[in-house]
Amino acid sequence: MSVIGLNANNGRAIDGLDHLRQSVRDILITPLGSRVMRRDYGSGLFELIDANLTPLTLALIYAATVDALRKWEPRLRVTRVQAEALPEELEGGRISITLDGQYLPSGEEIRLDGVVL
Repeated sequence: MSVIGLNANNGRAIDGLDHLRQSVRDILITPLGSRVMRRDYGSGLFELIDANLTPLTLALIYAATVDALRKWEPRLRVTRVQAEALPEELEGGRISITLDGQYLPSGEEIRLDGVVL
């Protein structure tokens, strides 16, 4: 069964992998404690905003990503997370996350790339 939602940009109905991608991005960019009546929704990525992109920071990004998605996105089983800093001239100070996993409604292996935070 596919979850149907609304596209955050145009208000039209979306479902399947498009809805999953939108949901993943929303979970990851929402700071913990920022939603009234759902203070535990979101991820800990916001706390890492000004950290240098060291191996430790990358490990914390991976952990925060997997923890948040495990809790809030039941349609996805994450098997791999990759993050990279975007070039300064494109999106200075931002990172792009690529997720590999299993889309549980269909069982297919998927890659969500270009999730920019």
